[in-house]
Amino acid sequence: MTSKNTSSTNTLPRPAPQQGMPERVRIYEVGPRDGLQAEPVRVPTAVKAEFIRRLADAGLTTIEATSFVSPRWIPQLDDAHEVLTAVGPLDSIRLPVLVPNDRGLDRALAAGAREIAVFASATESFAKSNLARDVEGVLAMLEPVVRRARSADLPVRGYVSMCFGDPWEGDVDPHRVASVARRLLDMGCTSLSLGDTIGTGTPGHVMELLDAVRGVGIPSEQIALHFHDTYGQALANVHAALTAGITEFDSSAGGIGGCPYAHSATGNLATEDLLWMLHGLDIPTGIDLNALAATSRWMAERLGRPSPSRVVNALAQV
Repeated sequence: MTSKNTSSTNTLPRPAPQQGMPERVRIYEVGPRDGLQAEPVRVPTAVKAEFIRRLADAGLTTIEATSFVSPRWIPQLDDAHEVLTAVGPLDSIRLPVLVPNDRGLDRALAAGAREIAVFASATESFAKSNLARDVEGVLAMLEPVVRRARSADLPVRGYVSMCFGDPWEGDVDPHRVASVARRLLDMGCTSLSLGDTIGTGTPGHVMELLDAVRGVGIPSEQIALHFHDTYGQALANVHAALTAGITEFDSSAGGIGGCPYAHSATGNLATEDLLWMLHGLDIPTGIDLNALAATSRWMAERLGRPSPSRVVNALAQV
């Protein structure tokens, strides 16, 4: 490591607490799955496993490891079984995996998965593009998957995509999102992640959506938010959600990834950028920001491009 990078090991923002903020925030790291699935470079299995271990060493305790989708859909994750078994159980680390259907659940269980996620859409266009079904068809497909997973005592996270805007349909009615979210909880999902898949959300829109979702009886404790930074609004949206009592956010180390089925979706909110803001608000996460940034620089080298994260790049220059 060069002296330039060594000097950044103690770089953190000045903590300045803000009244009304949560006492602690959970970060749900999606880099190994949602990040790598949209990258054009095929990352070797051993590198993916090392990436997950490095993320855990930096203090992340929930790391979405991979996806058991058909390799025809997402060839970048065709080694899901090998990745999960190569990582193996990690003490005190949750390693959820995404499954699209019953066949995906079979494969995940065979690989030893102990937590899964399923995904639905708030819009018809994205449901048909992503899963070749309408919204009702997707929910009908997911119901037996969730039921089987819960029968095996596995936690199940329900993703809802296109919660703010859709590249084909435009603005999305928050009540449509609330209806899909309520259906996922009613079929047995234990938590929800509401996604701004193409990054069009703004802070006021976040508050409107949360009001609609809580209006159908879904408590804040079961809600996570997943922001993309397409229009530079991700951190502003997180801040709005924090003031509304949301305490779990999805992010991707180094800001890698996007959505392979929505071409206007740019990278995920970078975990380091999120951490910089949370540390500045004096909200603990248990994550070592500098160690994580070093891991993201390591992964960027293997992807053959600079990290999109502003914090990762800024720390590299300190």
